[in-house]
Amino acid sequence: MNPMRAPRRHTQSGVMLIEALIGILIFSVGILALIGMQAAAMRGVSDARYRTEAAQFANDLLTNVVLNVDRTSDATIQTSLAAFAHQASGTNCAFSGAASANAMVTGWVANVTGTTAGARPPLPGATSAMQQVVVDTSSGSFNRITITLCWKSPEDAVARRHSLTSFIN
Repeated sequence: MNPMRAPRRHTQSGVMLIEALIGILIFSVGILALIGMQAAAMRGVSDARYRTEAAQFANDLLTNVVLNVDRTSDATIQTSLAAFAHQASGTNCAFSGAASANAMVTGWVANVTGTTAGARPPLPGATSAMQQVVVDTSSGSFNRITITLCWKSPEDAVARRHSLTSFIN
């Protein structure tokens, strides 16, 4: 040993502790990212479920319309279709106009909004003013019916909507 040389001190004191803290920080950020991805996935699943429910509600009403239209003549088709019209005015899920007196439409609105106990859960935040059935029997429209459902879950800033358009012969 050289007496001129000073003994070496440990130059890495605490480095291992800093490395461990940085590792814990990276791990924590990763866990938080996974939690955020889980929340986004759950919102996506919820949205898909409500869109599927809306499509089924629209299809249910359209099936009832198709099965219950009086096809005796062109005039009776138009008259019987007109009975299904529901709040044909308004836009952006704020509909207005005459509500349908047809029992199928009123029952359908009650199922969509959850005002009656049904087999299927209602759409969240759906009100009767957010549901619309537009019937266009004018010349050249080919007896078009458009069913629009709107709903608004607690996470939504604006109402979501689903529209189904069909032609009745």
